[in-house]
Amino acid sequence: MKKDLAILNLRASSLVIFRQLLSDPVMSRFRDMLFSIEKGENKEEIISAYSAFTALLYEHTPDWSKYVADLVLEDDNFYIRKKATDDHIPKTMEDCLRHELELLEDLSQVTPGAIKNAIGYYHYLPEWEVSPMDLKELYRMRTDRVKVEGYGIFTGSRAFRLDDRGEIVPVRYPDGQRLDQLFGYERQRDLIVKNTEAFLSGQGKSNLLLYGDAGTGKSSTVKAVANAFSGEGLRLVEIKKNQLGFLSPVIEQLSANPLKFILFIDDLSFSGGDDDFASMKAMLEGSIVSGGDNLVIYATSNRRHLVKESLSDRDGDDIHRNDTIQEITSLAARFGQTITFERPQKDEYLMIARRLAEDNGMATDGDFAKEAEAFAVRCGGRTPRAAKQFVELKKMSL
Repeated sequence: MKKDLAILNLRASSLVIFRQLLSDPVMSRFRDMLFSIEKGENKEEIISAYSAFTALLYEHTPDWSKYVADLVLEDDNFYIRKKATDDHIPKTMEDCLRHELELLEDLSQVTPGAIKNAIGYYHYLPEWEVSPMDLKELYRMRTDRVKVEGYGIFTGSRAFRLDDRGEIVPVRYPDGQRLDQLFGYERQRDLIVKNTEAFLSGQGKSNLLLYGDAGTGKSSTVKAVANAFSGEGLRLVEIKKNQLGFLSPVIEQLSANPLKFILFIDDLSFSGGDDDFASMKAMLEGSIVSGGDNLVIYATSNRRHLVKESLSDRDGDDIHRNDTIQEITSLAARFGQTITFERPQKDEYLMIARRLAEDNGMATDGDFAKEAEAFAVRCGGRTPRAAKQFVELKKMSL
């Protein structure tokens, strides 16, 4: 048994396609345990290695087989990238894939009992689970659907953000907003849905600017649309305004991916002399974004022209003042469409409040309308956000 485990560990060192799996913390702990057995270390050291592996595995799942399968299916490697772009894959690489999947399947079937027998220790040790699986078939299914399921980090989440270094990372708990949870603004949503459908089908696309008052559902609509089409290979990448400097490398990274991406910029606005203004303008004017078939920008803003313009901007000493004013106020025109979200009138606001309440199983008779209107006045005006907050507070009081 010791010899079998040693050979299995040696085979793992030969991984090529899935080589980066060897640096995974749990996989590393597993191999440390096998190394300690192979080197004939004392039982205390082997049991310590055994327990360190089990403790780290338990943080994810008690099922070692499932953990290995998830590693394999979510791995970003040169083979899956070739599959995603329909590149020719030589027979030698296909043979390598087959052997590596067989090896990883063997690794995933190592039981606690096998380890105990190898070290001759039969007292209690915490155990992990193993489950039968066909990794070759699972991986074939993954590669068949790579253009809608993606690979690497894009298989496990539908929403992403940029970290402080500009790296794309998954959103751990993405907003689950659904289109059927949004009321009012049907015309605006229909425009966004149609643009997204055209984008996904390759029939054309427009970069969208969603303009309007705060609380009118601009951001919620973008997230709901992204959620609705995530099963068709759509992912959302949220970029903060102060991260626009990372836009070019992000686009370069995503442009070869088989998935489609909404680059979502929320609450977009600029001030005079803002360095990001020129960067955003260049992106919209026909450089990289417009040439990327799998990328589109959806931005929201409370400012129609996106730029905070003061009277001093108009009265400054720029000899070409009119040209300057036109430049800073025309950025919005560089979006393919501007979709306006205006504050609802009283009847529409009350309709939204009623439908939200009914969706939560609440009655809307009696003083409901009067209370909803009074709440809007206290909150600074009628908006879908105010309607939602009113319904949530009323539900808590029931």
